[in-house]
Amino acid sequence: MTKENMDNGGAPKKKLTRRKFLLGTGAVVGGGLVLGYMALPNQNADIARRDKGNGRILSGWIRITPDNKISVIVPHAEMGQGTHTALPMMAADELDADWSLVSMEQAPGLPEFANEPLGEGYILGDSMPDILAPLINKSFYSIAKAMDLQITGGSTSVRFTGQYGMRVAGAAAREMLMKAAADQWSVSASELTTEKSFVHHKASGQSASYGSLAQAASQFDPNPTPKLKAKGDHTIVGTRIQRFDIPSKVDGSAQYGIDAEVDGMLYAAIARVPVHGGQVTSVDDAAALAMPGVKKVCNLGYAVAVVADKYWRAKTALDAVGVEFDGLGNEGLDTDRIFQKFASDLTTMDLEFDIEEGDVDGIFDGATDATVVEADYAVPYLAHACMEPMNCTAWVRDGACDIWTGTQAALMARAAAATAAGCDPDKVTVHNFMLGGGFGRRIHSENDYIRPAVEISKMSGAPVKTIWSREEDMRFDEYRPAMVSQFRAVLDDGGKPVAWRNRYSDKREPVEAPLIPYAVDNQSIGYVVSQSHLKLGPWRSVDHSQHAFFTESFVDELAHAADADPLEYRLSLLLDKPRHANVLKTAADAAGWYAGVRGGRAMGLAVHESFGSIVAHVAELSVGDDGMVHVHRVTSAVDCGEAINPDTIEAQIESAIIYGMTAACYGEITVENGQVVEGNFPDYEMVRLAEVPEIDVHIIESGARLGGLGEPGLPPIAPAMTNALYTLTGTRVRKLPLKNYEFSATA
Repeated sequence: MTKENMDNGGAPKKKLTRRKFLLGTGAVVGGGLVLGYMALPNQNADIARRDKGNGRILSGWIRITPDNKISVIVPHAEMGQGTHTALPMMAADELDADWSLVSMEQAPGLPEFANEPLGEGYILGDSMPDILAPLINKSFYSIAKAMDLQITGGSTSVRFTGQYGMRVAGAAAREMLMKAAADQWSVSASELTTEKSFVHHKASGQSASYGSLAQAASQFDPNPTPKLKAKGDHTIVGTRIQRFDIPSKVDGSAQYGIDAEVDGMLYAAIARVPVHGGQVTSVDDAAALAMPGVKKVCNLGYAVAVVADKYWRAKTALDAVGVEFDGLGNEGLDTDRIFQKFASDLTTMDLEFDIEEGDVDGIFDGATDATVVEADYAVPYLAHACMEPMNCTAWVRDGACDIWTGTQAALMARAAAATAAGCDPDKVTVHNFMLGGGFGRRIHSENDYIRPAVEISKMSGAPVKTIWSREEDMRFDEYRPAMVSQFRAVLDDGGKPVAWRNRYSDKREPVEAPLIPYAVDNQSIGYVVSQSHLKLGPWRSVDHSQHAFFTESFVDELAHAADADPLEYRLSLLLDKPRHANVLKTAADAAGWYAGVRGGRAMGLAVHESFGSIVAHVAELSVGDDGMVHVHRVTSAVDCGEAINPDTIEAQIESAIIYGMTAACYGEITVENGQVVEGNFPDYEMVRLAEVPEIDVHIIESGARLGGLGEPGLPPIAPAMTNALYTLTGTRVRKLPLKNYEFSATA
């Protein structure tokens, strides 16, 4: 956190908490105090109506019951990123809670629990005065409800919900409990202290548990802008706490969507039209309907499904269904034609610009060939390849609908189910489970896995678990976009870039992904929107995964063109970006950076900022006699502002490196005759345990505004690897994946 965000005592200023209200005057449920991070009269009424006195008020709430137990209810899904522990840690720390008494529950997919801090964090950050807090909070709550905003993605959980929601709820609850104790003991609240879920008055020796004070505390109006703790006062945040989700994953009791069981449930196997976007024209279901256990064959228009009493029977019968389809003109597309289209569109379509600064054209007009460096890069489509294939159990009956699934966006799933079932969203109940991998795959579009499951149940008149086979899941993913990116730069006499021009073939999000941290006075970064018929969706780190590879590869090319050490070259261009420089230097120092080849190994590095965090990787690798790339060690530095749970930070960086290595080494979705070729792990390989390098993670606590962690560790790994490969082999990798190259070490 910067000095401008600190008061004289070293604690965060109130502006960090300005827009988070608690629930009206609090609420007593089952004898406990229930607090949330939005104090809006309309939300108070919404939750009261929904709760009906059953003691389970949810959505970012802290519930304190008479037995002194604290439940923190989290409006995010758990897909391995540790959110279900980090957010309770942030609330409990501000509350001065006894961690052994804290538990976690996941919020339901209901509009009353729309996650207002996500919108506020994205749009406003710390920029609005306290006086506007009520209006802003009310507005964003209404917006969040209208947008079905309860999403897990974009590395938002800790930096938005945690910082602007959980911390404030905990701090305000603590103030209310102290006021209740002060009234009870007839003393000033300023004389009281709190520790491990108790309020103490040292002068009189009196103490009271939070549970015993909860009902009285609920009579006070919560402070909308409570003072948060200074970093040095944290007792829970910053410690290595065991995650709530780990024990059940170890002992096998964790429940995922694919584990859902409903009385009378049938099973469905599904097959979409092989060409993305195509339509079914005819179905011959006679042979399938004659097979054992088969109940129904469903023509969805864009897919066919078989419903049976067992999944294997449904899947086997699906192969017996005769289906004819219309590919709507996309049957002739293949990978080469798609990439040719991207390149052509870059020359024929009108450009839009991310940045135009300085006189780029003038500098290029006056440049000589010797001072111009140019390179073109490309990356393929990528599947998410979640270990748990897509699945959804649905039951449409009596004008209502239940769905059981793992989802990153419960309210969006609710809306999609309502549309498919033809009922009001209030008649849809979402039973959300843990996710066996998400990475953006389980954020829903209208036509993905929620809608088909609901339609199949509606046609069948029964609860049906629809399971996508691995092949169906991989061939009908919502892929990370393929992209080409073209670069030109002009170097001055010292080898520094004085002009930077970048043109790329698709624009999605976030908008800042192609921007560079390096000091180049004259920049022109522009794009066209060129796509194919394949469905696209968010993939871990979204556009940062492509642009980090592009920009960090090109900067490395500039360093080599200038005959400069790649580390020193970058540092010389980061003089006005001290956080980037510090992260890069920390990783390089820890790795024992060297610029050449030693003992048959070489190092490559890359640095990239995404989702508020800066990450640098140094990859050390070799090439075997068989031409295979062996990554021996990855040394990482990450600046996410503040470490909530260091164990989770390390785990997220490690997992992002492995996921990113998989993409760099093997990831490639290809197209023939309009159809996706890859269908399972034999032809869409993963990095396996024996290939995982030693990973050394260094956490930098700069005090900057909190950044995310689920995604920022991925973007720099591919360029760090390919930059090392250039040093070692002399082969510049400009198109991924590495499996398509034959390498041999030159030293």
